[in-house]
Amino acid sequence: MGKNIYIYLTSFFCGMSVMDVELSATRLLAPTFGTSSIIWTIVIGLIMISLSLGNILGGRSADKHNSMDRLYALIWAAAIYIALIPFFGKYIIILSVTIFMWISPDNLIVSGSILSCLIIFSIPLVILGMVSPYLVKLGVTDINKSGKTTGEIYALSTIGSIIGTFIPTFITIPLVGTSKTFLIFSLILNLICLYYFASKKARLAKSVISSFIVLVLTVVPFHDSYAFWKQNIVYEGESLYNYLQVTEDSKSVILSTNVAFGVQSIYKKNSTVTGMYYDYALMAPLFIKNTDFNSNKDVLILGLGTGTYAKQIKYFFPNSKTDGVEIDPTIVELSKKYFNLKEDEANIFVNDGRTFLNTNKDKKYDIIMVDAYHDITIPFHMSTREFFGLVKEALNPDGVIVVNINIRSKKDSQINDYICQTIKSQMEKVYKCELKNSTNTIVFASKDANCLSYFTNNIEKMDNQSPLKPISEYVKSNLSEIQQSKLVFTDDLAPVEIMGQKVLDEIVAAELESFKKELNSGKGIWDNIKQYLK
Repeated sequence: MGKNIYIYLTSFFCGMSVMDVELSATRLLAPTFGTSSIIWTIVIGLIMISLSLGNILGGRSADKHNSMDRLYALIWAAAIYIALIPFFGKYIIILSVTIFMWISPDNLIVSGSILSCLIIFSIPLVILGMVSPYLVKLGVTDINKSGKTTGEIYALSTIGSIIGTFIPTFITIPLVGTSKTFLIFSLILNLICLYYFASKKARLAKSVISSFIVLVLTVVPFHDSYAFWKQNIVYEGESLYNYLQVTEDSKSVILSTNVAFGVQSIYKKNSTVTGMYYDYALMAPLFIKNTDFNSNKDVLILGLGTGTYAKQIKYFFPNSKTDGVEIDPTIVELSKKYFNLKEDEANIFVNDGRTFLNTNKDKKYDIIMVDAYHDITIPFHMSTREFFGLVKEALNPDGVIVVNINIRSKKDSQINDYICQTIKSQMEKVYKCELKNSTNTIVFASKDANCLSYFTNNIEKMDNQSPLKPISEYVKSNLSEIQQSKLVFTDDLAPVEIMGQKVLDEIVAAELESFKKELNSGKGIWDNIKQYLK
């Protein structure tokens, strides 16, 4: 009976730990590589390979040794390795990026994430994959009950995996972070081994020491920044949806989500404009007839972030009313704490953008801003013909849609073409403005065929001293009309992440090539590195 208790407990907790490592792996990779389905596929695929290899090795080792001591020594080794991941994992990721920055910049994201996964996660997962066949070998003592025993062992492992799926996602990662989550599950495995070794009075001292050390690391707070090269981080944490980072200097406050180098929201302390795509999106109201800065506009922002666009709308159009939809409640909290978002600037709804449209069909808007980026791609369900059909239904007859598409390279505009033409499949007039020295494209769309003439008339009436005047002139000079709707994303087929990954690889390769040229010049190398990391 005692032996079976060891076996069943071990199966349960090892199954739980496998899923913890898998889910935590995606969070550890997120600040550098993002959390697209491509990264998830890489993580899941490599983890399944590791577990399969572990199954094979575990079965062979069990046949050869048939030793519980050996099994728990392996689990103990995996527990120690998992406890070390928070301390060396981020450096392995940076090393992987550096390697492929030089040898294969065109495929940096995929190659770097694969190498990182192999180095960081393959060893403990191969060991955990060895556990189930080992337990079956040790647990089957009566050949007539081998099927029953095997089924119970695998059932407990599966139940553990199910629980291990929910605990990191809903409890440990949002509350204590990814690093502590690794330590918590390392502690669980250490305690399993301690329980066994104490009963056998073998390896007891080592097991006690390792369990105590991991317990202390789990309980005691310590600074563990992903972006360890940055000095001006005022907040770094994890929510149910995102890795979040807030940086602040004398001029601005910036939010980055999942990618430690990006800018998802910005608050300028002493300026009404940001110098970024938000300023150009402010042209949307001018596509409506007889708009001036005292006009009453009902605005909906899908992808509020910390409220950059909402604050600008309220400043330049003070009589406007804005509803902001943001899926991440932690970002909403940060918007109030660090970004000075006020109640009169946005009425906030914590929801998915498309779900909000489906469940709030009564209210109509003059402006609908779609800025719901996840990492560097628009979520596929907010890029399809069906989605823009819902946006169209929520729009007043002369209303305007403004969409930020933040992924464009010099060589590839395929994803831009698809999104623009998808919008065209639902709207009468669609215009795009590609921003200079930027990956952003701003798209304006309306059901009113005369919206462009309204825009022209409205900017002619604009005060020449307005900070929006040069922006309006730029948009006017760089607008191009979308006239086709042949390339259309649908709910059934919208490979936005595959297309986006291709463009991202090209953008990264171009940036790295420029960076390497600066380094090869031998002038101010360390200054260049610091500037690049910023």
